[in-house]
Amino acid sequence: MKVPDFAEPMAITEEECRKNCLDNCSCTAYAFYVGIGCMQWSGILIDSEQLPLDGTNLYIRVPNSEHDTKRGFKVAIASTVSAAAVLLALCVCLCWKCIAKHKGNEQQAKLSRMEEVHKVEDMVTVTMNQAKFEKLPLYTYEALANATDNFHSNKIIGKGGFGPVYKGKLFDGLEIAVKRLSNSSTQGIEEFMNEVMVISKLQHRNLVRLLGCCVEREEKMLVYEYMPNKSLDAYLFDANKPNILDWRRRVIIVEGIGRALLYLHRDSRLKIIHRDLKASNILLDEELKPKLSDFGFARIFGGNQDQANTNRVAGTYGYMAPEYAMEGRFSEKSDVYSFGVLLLEIVSGRRNTTFYSDENELSMPGHAWKSWNENEAAKLIDPAIFDLGAITEMLRYIHVGLLCVQESAKDRPDVSAVLLMLTSEISNLPRPKFPAYTGRIGFSEKSSRQRAYTINDMSLSSIEGR
Repeated sequence: MKVPDFAEPMAITEEECRKNCLDNCSCTAYAFYVGIGCMQWSGILIDSEQLPLDGTNLYIRVPNSEHDTKRGFKVAIASTVSAAAVLLALCVCLCWKCIAKHKGNEQQAKLSRMEEVHKVEDMVTVTMNQAKFEKLPLYTYEALANATDNFHSNKIIGKGGFGPVYKGKLFDGLEIAVKRLSNSSTQGIEEFMNEVMVISKLQHRNLVRLLGCCVEREEKMLVYEYMPNKSLDAYLFDANKPNILDWRRRVIIVEGIGRALLYLHRDSRLKIIHRDLKASNILLDEELKPKLSDFGFARIFGGNQDQANTNRVAGTYGYMAPEYAMEGRFSEKSDVYSFGVLLLEIVSGRRNTTFYSDENELSMPGHAWKSWNENEAAKLIDPAIFDLGAITEMLRYIHVGLLCVQESAKDRPDVSAVLLMLTSEISNLPRPKFPAYTGRIGFSEKSSRQRAYTINDMSLSSIEGR
């Protein structure tokens, strides 16, 4: 089987995993995956399927009575009688359909669609309750429609893989940002539930605050605090905007992002791997302080787990660590790689992808590594912020960025070490090794992994914040 989402990993043996699940009344199922270990689930099992290859055995908890032979005999008799009744009912139903086939088809189809929608809504609501989201406010569709002028196009302040983001104002005057799952979204119910589950459990000054959600009708919407200065890429890469991000502001932004990652990896009661760290997912408040957003692809680690594998690679080209993009392995070091790319972008003021248009067709890490080795790293610095008085600090940021994007995950520092390096508390920095993606390489076409990528070039279309 492909195991369900939202597993609770445990660092125990397979036999201990089985016993632990049997002794826990709330345990719905368990599995033991070589390389990952024990995984358990409670409540509804979401997104599980039988695979022709790979996968693992999924053990589902059932009532003890189903193992009783006498009970099984009675069930067999009851099943036979039920089958006969079903067959009779089917015959009646077929006759009725022949008589009324031109009258009720459209209405029946409509009712079926409504039932499916209600099933999904019920699943979302039940799962949310079982995941202990009782304290998360549920907004009505009418309230959010009124707040956004019935989701008027003029209220759209951004777009991404999830769908459009609207600016709104509630009845009490509170400004909000509403992420609305669109029908054409590359993400879906899994990412919606994942984002709710992850961010509803987190609180940090550098994480965007989730105010609530809406699961009425056919809608799936998330309600966030409104960020008036929208995302970092709007100021970092837009040459037409006035340069308000001087070096000091960029230092504050880098440190804020680093503290958010440190909280996710080490300081929160859950260990979270973000998996989609990039400039467009860094929102800026009224003081231009950063807040990390978009947890649709985030994953929770448990116990002593330090890495995991997935058949569904999700994220954005240019920010993915090589072991994740090629093999589906992700860990803290995957986020560190993304942070390194982001760090180089903040110092240079250039988007990672713009380096592919250069003659040498080097990526951002490759271009920075080449410049650093030729003692020309200063040429990488954004001319708009170049300051001889801060040149040493700027070069240190480039050096740390190169340490973060090294090809091997074990060579990259963790986030706590990165923050110490940036603040000069670690004075002697190691020499960076060869970075990943030095040339303009593609991803393996032979890979059978399913991939989901966020839309990185659509988040700048609005002149408003979000």
